[in-house]
Amino acid sequence: MSTNITWHDASITTAERREQNKQHSLVLWFTGLSGAGKSTVANAFARKLFDLGNQVTVLDGDNVRHGLNKDLGFDEDSRKENIRRVGEVSKLFVEAGQIVVTAFISPYQADRDTVRALLAEDEFFEVFVDCSLEECERRDPKGLYEKARAGQIPNFTGISAPYEAPVKPEVTLNTEKYSVEECAEQLIAILQEKKYI
Repeated sequence: MSTNITWHDASITTAERREQNKQHSLVLWFTGLSGAGKSTVANAFARKLFDLGNQVTVLDGDNVRHGLNKDLGFDEDSRKENIRRVGEVSKLFVEAGQIVVTAFISPYQADRDTVRALLAEDEFFEVFVDCSLEECERRDPKGLYEKARAGQIPNFTGISAPYEAPVKPEVTLNTEKYSVEECAEQLIAILQEKKYI
């Protein structure tokens, strides 16, 4: 940990950025099993936000591991560090007045709570993308469950590693019951109701 560092206050405040962007900046943290539809719904939702004139960015679990977190594995410590880094990056986007949509399995409640603690109460919105393990395995869009069942992928969430579903998420999107479009529209309606957009 560095000790010879000094915090410099920004000349532009988050409130000023929000006013200019005409939106409330926050993180919508999508969590759920692999194959639940996190990335698909997150991107559909982001597209709708953008088309409405909002400033939005998507941080996707696989994409982040191609760059920022390419040095991390999938053991418990690496998963914690993965989420910690993404939380810090998300906080920077919130300070810049952006709406951040993240799509990470983020299997541990404590890690999600750590990210929540980085932000103000109205800046973190936990979105549980709810889909049964059976349906996720049936979908298996990347062929990962098949490999995990065959013992080719260790520490695979839902098979050989735990997934802790959110206790009190701000919203639950059931992707077995609702279409991608319906899930995205649910979120748009919630943000409009809260006057965040």
